[in-house]
Amino acid sequence: MNRTILIVICDFLLVTLVAFSNFDAEEAPKAETRVMTGSKPVGGNADMVGTLKIALEDEKQSRDKLTQDLRAQEQAVAEREQRIKEFQANLRKTEAQARQIEEQRSALAQQFASVQTDLKNVQGRLTAASTENVLSKEKLQALEADLKRREQEALALQQKLSEAEKAAQATLAEKQQIAARLQVSEAEKNLTREQVAELRSTVAAERQDKAKLQAHASTLATNVASLAQRSGELTQEIRDHRALAPNAIYSQFLTNRISARFDATRSGLFGRDVTKEKLSQCILFTEGSQVHALFHVDDTPLLLWNPGTDWTKLTTVLQRGAVAFSGVRLSFLAQDPRVAVVPVGEAQARQYGVKIYKAAADPFKFQEAVIVGATEGYYGECKFQIEAGTPSQYVKVDRNLLKGLFGKFNPSRGDLVFTKSGDLLGIMVNGEYCALLNQITPTRTIQLGEGVASQQTGQMLSQLYDRVFQMPLKLQ
Repeated sequence: MNRTILIVICDFLLVTLVAFSNFDAEEAPKAETRVMTGSKPVGGNADMVGTLKIALEDEKQSRDKLTQDLRAQEQAVAEREQRIKEFQANLRKTEAQARQIEEQRSALAQQFASVQTDLKNVQGRLTAASTENVLSKEKLQALEADLKRREQEALALQQKLSEAEKAAQATLAEKQQIAARLQVSEAEKNLTREQVAELRSTVAAERQDKAKLQAHASTLATNVASLAQRSGELTQEIRDHRALAPNAIYSQFLTNRISARFDATRSGLFGRDVTKEKLSQCILFTEGSQVHALFHVDDTPLLLWNPGTDWTKLTTVLQRGAVAFSGVRLSFLAQDPRVAVVPVGEAQARQYGVKIYKAAADPFKFQEAVIVGATEGYYGECKFQIEAGTPSQYVKVDRNLLKGLFGKFNPSRGDLVFTKSGDLLGIMVNGEYCALLNQITPTRTIQLGEGVASQQTGQMLSQLYDRVFQMPLKLQ
């Protein structure tokens, strides 16, 4: 309850108590009145909403700007709704205060009327006392003092009633201001909602346009990638089907060959070591999974024979210019043990700076091939054919149609055979048959190094010789 009203009520009760007390008392207690007025802060003016400026520079900036404006408008709507709630709460509070002040004003009016009535009663008594001269002079002075006090109380109550009416008018004015602000906020809220709806429709349209553009761009990118892939495939197909001149194939061979030096040691008579060294030329090729250096067994110190030789040491160094690496192992192929390969790491192969030949995936794409002498420096063009009854991993070179471009020659073991497109077809295992190299499957392997004695190379070479000896006579 308001402190001022409480004081007024207490004063009124005190005055009433005095009015009904014994008039014979010479001095009546005087009530102290305190008037306190309170002040009520008035709320500030509402914030004004700035207008949105939308500048569409390009598709991405337009979308970002619209999204930011939408979020700003939604935040403004939330702020306005919060302020409307605050205004409504203040309005309810002000209405409650107005009702309370009105009730206080009514109570004060009733108190004032009661005091007026008491004042008239006192005046009547005073008149009667004066007329009848019944009361003593002291009682008359007491009545006059009481009358004066009651007049002062009446003036105080009148002043309080005026203040209550002023407070009621201020509350009513504040209520009207809050109602006006509430209407303005409602109008701004509706306008902002319309702007947000318009922005949302604009953003949705922009997103649809962007989706269409992205779909169109994706289609164009797919078509371009497909066209580029098809173009690359056509280019590769043209290259694969383009026949190179034998001179070009031989020139590539001379440029990309690598020197190989084999060192082998075995025990001789009276425990003396016998050393054998072999120098040869080789090329690097791959069938798709591993890079290999290619050799015929005659290009190594080893000999397929029965009984075989037990070697105690076998090493090889592959060198081209200043780049040299030692071989790790020597493997004999399952399709023909006379063909040996030394695996080479991909990083090492790149350091040699030579062409890594590809094993022909389709050996029969061309009818003719180019034979290159691996050691004697000859080359020539010839035809090859598939022979019925011969294993599929071999083709026969037609020696009658051999056209030597470096003089007359006969193919020999270890000669390399290339397709007309420059891929590696295979290696000659004897004077007539070429072993194809489109699939590499090792059957026996020697780990190169100092400790070869424990690998029983003699038994291994003897077994490999038996396999060659069991082949058809024309392939031996």
